[in-house]
Amino acid sequence: MPPRHLTTALRPLIPLARHRLATNNTRALSSYPPTPRRRSLPSPAARPTSIAVFRRRRQYATKSTADEAIEEITEIYATAKDEFDIATEETSKRSVYAADDRAAAREELDKLKRAYEAAIGGTNGEEVRRRVGGRVRELERGVEALEERAMEGE
Repeated sequence: MPPRHLTTALRPLIPLARHRLATNNTRALSSYPPTPRRRSLPSPAARPTSIAVFRRRRQYATKSTADEAIEEITEIYATAKDEFDIATEETSKRSVYAADDRAAAREELDKLKRAYEAAIGGTNGEEVRRRVGGRVRELERGVEALEERAMEGE
């Protein structure tokens, strides 16, 4: 059985073919013009050079050194922020662990500041400063305020 798309495309010709077969006139079928051949796509060498050059030169996005530094700082920031949140909670409860948690928060903040200063000293310092500088300063002020509040409470 021929494929369905073929049978539906040939359906208008069926009565004519039946008539030709009935009259035994096979010569009339050859009087139809031949079907045009499908043209194949040009070879890659025949394509316009601008497209071929574009395909050879296509490069995918890679991380810049600023992106790598920012990713590292962001990971350290997440840890420092968690330590700060824990220290804030323990300090507000006046827990036994509050002093140790504040020391851990200060330690993580110092680690964050070292990584941040190293990144600013690099080639993409302005971009690093613009993208993560605000978060670092905010956390620094938060830790300092937490330490002051703890000193007043004691």
